Amino acid sequence: MMLPLAAFTVAFGLAFGVAAVHRGLADWEAMLMSLFVFAAPSQFAALELWHPPLPLLALAAVTLAIHTRHMLMSAALYPWLEPLPRRQQLAMVILLTDSNWAMALGEYHRGERNLGILLGGGIALWSAWVVGTGVGLVFGGGITEPERFGLDVIMLCFLLMIVVGGRPRALMALPWLAAAISALMAYWWLPPYLHVMVGAMTGGAVAVMLPGRWFGATAS
Repeated sequence: MMLPLAAFTVAFGLAFGVAAVHRGLADWEAMLMSLFVFAAPSQFAALELWHPPLPLLALAAVTLAIHTRHMLMSAALYPWLEPLPRRQQLAMVILLTDSNWAMALGEYHRGERNLGILLGGGIALWSAWVVGTGVGLVFGGGITEPERFGLDVIMLCFLLMIVVGGRPRALMALPWLAAAISALMAYWWLPPYLHVMVGAMTGGAVAVMLPGRWFGATAS
């Protein structure tokens, strides 16, 4: 199930490797970032701030703002992860991405209780991201415009497919609509990258206020 997405992730990693080359990062710096950070949005954002002396506080603030949504994502998986020891819970969320989270949550609501899609999917995506970064570093000098190949919209299309096809309830669209509107407003009026945090928090708040029956019964 994750293999097609892993192939797309290689392309994302390639785009990051190319961008890192053009920003002047050493190969080892880019590879260590992909190995230990494994977060495409914040890694691309970090490239925009990557100049001597490194603005460490700004890098930390931007990363926190971009990935605030992970608090909501991991909270949504808590009923599934609750029986596990804390070390296993942490191992699961370290590999949490938008993609394996969306797939795992959909499977959970269909009654699936095997965490393999979350853990195995995370490992597959991490491996693909690292491989893609390496390929981008090797061939980065020959690829000047990765956006020409549509590499920046693949993940968006995948997540849209998950939202539309996962659990067809009318009000399911409300949190996503609220998140989109608030994120757009924040993008226009607030400092860079805060729109991700605003959208995530708004969508989560709307979802919490909606009665559970609109989303269908969840398996327990």
